[in-house]
Amino acid sequence: MIKFFNTLSGKVELFSPIREGHVGLYTCGPTVYDYAHIGNFRSYIFEDLLKRYLLFLGYQVVHVMNITDIDDKTIKGAKKYGVSLSEYTVKYIDAFFQDVDTLNIIRANHYPRATEHIKEMSLMIKGLLEKGYAYEKDGSIYFDISKFPAYGKLSKIDLNQLKKGSRVESDEYEKANAVDFTLWKAKKEGEPYWETEVGTGRPGWHIECSAMSSKYLGKTFDIHCGGVDNIFPHHENEIAQSEAYTGKKFVNIWLHCHHLIVDGEKMSKSKGNYYTIKDLLAKGFNPLAIRFLLLSTHYRKQLNFTLEALEQAVSSVQRIRDFQYELLNHNFPEGENKDVLRLIKDEISRFTSGLSDDLNISVALTSTFDMIKKANILIIKNKLYQKDAERLATALNRMDEVLGVLPLKETADLSDKIKEKISFREKARADKNFQLADQIRDDLLREGIILEDTVNGVRWKHK
Repeated sequence: MIKFFNTLSGKVELFSPIREGHVGLYTCGPTVYDYAHIGNFRSYIFEDLLKRYLLFLGYQVVHVMNITDIDDKTIKGAKKYGVSLSEYTVKYIDAFFQDVDTLNIIRANHYPRATEHIKEMSLMIKGLLEKGYAYEKDGSIYFDISKFPAYGKLSKIDLNQLKKGSRVESDEYEKANAVDFTLWKAKKEGEPYWETEVGTGRPGWHIECSAMSSKYLGKTFDIHCGGVDNIFPHHENEIAQSEAYTGKKFVNIWLHCHHLIVDGEKMSKSKGNYYTIKDLLAKGFNPLAIRFLLLSTHYRKQLNFTLEALEQAVSSVQRIRDFQYELLNHNFPEGENKDVLRLIKDEISRFTSGLSDDLNISVALTSTFDMIKKANILIIKNKLYQKDAERLATALNRMDEVLGVLPLKETADLSDKIKEKISFREKARADKNFQLADQIRDDLLREGIILEDTVNGVRWKHK
């Protein structure tokens, strides 16, 4: 049984999918007006942890993540640089997918782009007009929140502050204001536009997710994720327009990830504490250590990102990798220690119990490192055997199906060039040319290969 804190109810609830063994998952993706930063990826990695755990438990997951390639920000950026909207957004889309792969995030099944789903949006807006939930004003179309009595049930916003008939055209507006929001924006000079059944113009931001999620997941689906900053107005508006249009419940479980701050402050380019993934890679950090740090704090708690914490994450990931390397490469004696089976069973049970309790990652990581610590003690005492090592390696890989911090091929073959360097270093050591040997070792380290000199010869592993 899995329990999640549902923002909609404000309670921890047992998860029961609409269709047994299947999960429909929608996660708010990037608005591609700039490179995604570590705050964005804190949310994306939480969502990846969620999906990986559902897959770990045997669910079939259909994951949809939107790409917002038409909104106020993307239009402003394209205008600034004098290029088309698609020319402006494509580089940020490409960079996003590069970062996704770098951080070992499992790609979604669908990445619908807003500009490719205008028809679905116009049909939904037409339906809202026909049902009386929307109205036209000066060529733009607005959702009338006074016609939707349940408005505010997600964000718990106080509707007593509502000024009847007040409306807003901006995609992002004052968080404290409950106002009629734009579904369709009338054509403006210098902006991209589409000819549709509801007029000439472009969609508002909020309608995009409703139209695309329903296309790929149906009128009602299991889980919708995003950052806490999306709760109002974006997700509140999604609920209103979707449920008004279909007459059905939009989403069963809403999960929201808390903010990331840097060195105790809000991240800002002006403060110099703003990081993209590329920025951290340029500082020499392992991308899987970045991933580890971003997933290591419970998703509903604020994460304070520091470079010191990232250094600690480097050590933590290296500890896991070193353990994996030892299991795969140490010459353990034949046989088995039945205590190891019990150890694996206990720690896998603790691992799953933690994650089943609203994705309690702290318990999951503690169980992982406790298994490593106890197994290492057995290795030191020569009480770990070949069969035990194989079972532990399998258990570690099973845990990493969720954590995703181990390289896919830790023992992958080296290139001929690297092999030649290792052989040349071995010759230098045999000739007692230790200065040259150390130089080659340092060169290989810069290339991501760590050498270890043992009584049984040199061993290597990826950095």
